[in-house]
Amino acid sequence: MNISDRALNMSFSPVRKLLPYSDAAEKKGITVCKLNIGQPDIVTPDSFFDGLHKFQEKVVKYSDSRGIIQLRETFSKSCAKDGMDFSVDEILITQGGSEAIIFTILAICNEGDEVLIPEPFYANYSSFTGISGAKIVPIPTLIENGFHLPSKKEIEKLITPKTRAILFSNPGNPTGTVYREAEIKMLGEIAKEHNIYLLADEVYREFIYDDKIEYTSVTNIKNIEDRVILIDSISKHYSACGARIGFIASKNSELLNYILKFCQARLCASTIEQFAAANLINTMDSYIQEVKRKYTNRRDLIYKYLKDIPGVISPKPEGALYVLVQLPVEDTEKFAQWLLTDYSLDNKTLLLAPGGGFYKDEKMGKDKVRLSFCSSEEDIEYGMIILKNALTEYNKLKI
Repeated sequence: MNISDRALNMSFSPVRKLLPYSDAAEKKGITVCKLNIGQPDIVTPDSFFDGLHKFQEKVVKYSDSRGIIQLRETFSKSCAKDGMDFSVDEILITQGGSEAIIFTILAICNEGDEVLIPEPFYANYSSFTGISGAKIVPIPTLIENGFHLPSKKEIEKLITPKTRAILFSNPGNPTGTVYREAEIKMLGEIAKEHNIYLLADEVYREFIYDDKIEYTSVTNIKNIEDRVILIDSISKHYSACGARIGFIASKNSELLNYILKFCQARLCASTIEQFAAANLINTMDSYIQEVKRKYTNRRDLIYKYLKDIPGVISPKPEGALYVLVQLPVEDTEKFAQWLLTDYSLDNKTLLLAPGGGFYKDEKMGKDKVRLSFCSSEEDIEYGMIILKNALTEYNKLKI
């Protein structure tokens, strides 16, 4: 049987690839502190379930391929609260932020076209671009600089006639970096001068932990509105990852019309989840404030431990739910597997995400890991104690 090149070349998720080892450890009775994935443990707001229970239709029908009007109105209002101006006609509902990115790349890229992405980047960006046949061109960033963007001149060196867009996550996954206003304006200048799109993944924009950092959305930059595509979802804002509701927003009506073709081809996003998500705005402000407070405490806790572990290099995460750290080991994938197969402390061990999967060239991330602080403070604290002790033991073995 033939397997397509597309399937052969697509990578397995680096965040999930160690799960069989984790499952095996748990079967042996070992407790695994799971700091590998961005799955919040915070309770989804009641307003989501209230909206679910209000769905009284006797037939679960196909909905509008653009998304139900109630949900598009909700997202229009929630964007307006953050200073973003999008009408209901400038929003398309998707099955999570992932589908939003896939459809957008399919609409703007042909086979062999290029998308610039600051590196390290969310691992699934590789899959999203791969599906379209486009190629990632990394914009290198350095841990020593907190993974902030290089100069405009350095980015422009990477642009070719095949460049179609710059895709970026702000705040950053896996780095926790929040790009400053000057960086966002620089990207806007590049997009305008080189006639390319800015594809802004802002699914973590509610989670910035330092008052001194003022968030700048790419949608706030003037005179580039036709270049900007905003991606967002309810997954992290409302701890509703499994609902799979996201959206695309853009002032570029022509581009949205072409993306709508892909929305129509998959018919519609889940009708019932859309109705439930439309009710979330009723608790938006109070819910997010409390969630942000919890994540701030967890961010502070994980960073307190990381900066005291010998040999670990860790910028303080400014936003999102992650931190990418450099460990004093040669191969973090081997180390991560060893944690699950050969190590425990008080019958507990740690699951983390090796850094190679967040780079186009996996060798670039061999000494790094991504840690999530979505989990409870207890899990974070245990996980960091395990990490500190495990590094000492592992380096004695010289594996």
